[in-house]
Amino acid sequence: MPTPRIVIVGAGAGGLALATRLGRTLGKRKRAEIVLLDRNTTHVWKPLLHELATGVLNSSMDEVDLRGHSSAHFYRYQRGSLTGVDREQQTLQLAPIHDEDGQEVLPARELAYDYLVMAIGSVSNDFGTPGVAEHCHFIDSPEQAKAFQRDMINTFLRYTDPNLRQHTQLTIGIVGGGATGVELAAELFDASRMLNAYGVTALDNQQISVHLLEAAPRLLPGLSERVSQTVKTELESMGVTVHTDTAVKEAQAYQLLTGDDEVIKTDINVWAAGIKAPPFLAELGLTTNKKNQIEVKSTLQSVDDEKIFALGDCASCPMGEDSTVPPRAQAAHQQAKLLAKNLVNKLEGKPLADFRYRDHGSLVSLARYDAVGNLMRSSASRGLFLEGWLARQAYASLYRMHQLSIHGAPKTGLAWLVDKLNRYLKPRMKLH
Repeated sequence: MPTPRIVIVGAGAGGLALATRLGRTLGKRKRAEIVLLDRNTTHVWKPLLHELATGVLNSSMDEVDLRGHSSAHFYRYQRGSLTGVDREQQTLQLAPIHDEDGQEVLPARELAYDYLVMAIGSVSNDFGTPGVAEHCHFIDSPEQAKAFQRDMINTFLRYTDPNLRQHTQLTIGIVGGGATGVELAAELFDASRMLNAYGVTALDNQQISVHLLEAAPRLLPGLSERVSQTVKTELESMGVTVHTDTAVKEAQAYQLLTGDDEVIKTDINVWAAGIKAPPFLAELGLTTNKKNQIEVKSTLQSVDDEKIFALGDCASCPMGEDSTVPPRAQAAHQQAKLLAKNLVNKLEGKPLADFRYRDHGSLVSLARYDAVGNLMRSSASRGLFLEGWLARQAYASLYRMHQLSIHGAPKTGLAWLVDKLNRYLKPRMKLH
């Protein structure tokens, strides 16, 4: 009997954790062939992209090389972009791969599967707002984060020459008061301080203006009101101008136009308002919702095909009667853990377990200044409110838990030690 092949599409937090677990259990014992498909050759934990965007995170130190990781954890990495699924033949259609000069490296090809897991994640949702694609940065991938950092540094450099300035203050507009927008706003002030210290710019924090715009009545609408208010107070104390109940109806060159026809002059715009699954998921012949998320059962199987599963931000998984599992990294990790067991059960002909989301709380980083959040939340409790040093340590532990799931304890311990040493050996900010 041929060895079954499990193909996981997407090397994000959930996809990489799942490939690692299956590699250690099924791949190592050759009970199944585990294939991880992704267009990128490296993995960066998505909640850290705001740090990569401001240069605080050195991607060369924190990214995971998928080729090396796959070899160490008994799965096979394959580079490629999914373009279609033939459910009858159980094959995936992959786009050709081109090099930096546009030359074809690999032609379009097919990849067979016995079981398929979609773990593609999400992208920002511009809600069809005019001008956003042309005049706003997105921070959904390492490439986009690095593009923002280049633009940010170049803008700071321009402001050293009064003749090249757009406005009297260097102004950055961030649309979206969720975790990404809030964390980026705080990180920008830390970045400006370091750029000044490294001599990149003569501007100080008093000459930087950050506008954070949120359409809802308060920041972080998915978290408690206490967390929301604390974050707002902290941001305003840094100098961030917070606009709530403020929708953006158009993005233009060097300005944002709000629903109240207010014009906010800017030098750089960032769009971080809402998420959706990549649009091509709605073209694969699977049932999806308005956000392009694949509709799945509580077992994480597609409602259309029992051999196709989905997890993380690209999956619409029921939670109760009228709600779905929220698009959070902790949900993706929990689903990866359950799905690793369910796929083993599937191969052994055993019944599949249902997914039950457990909200362990949420933490928001405010750069080196602070962190705020709730831990150990449940339907009956608001959880433990944290801020300050303790919250910073708890926030840092989230990344260590992710590293633990994909590297194991020994390597995670070494990574922690290297990070501590690099605080003394390397600059606090990456400038290239």
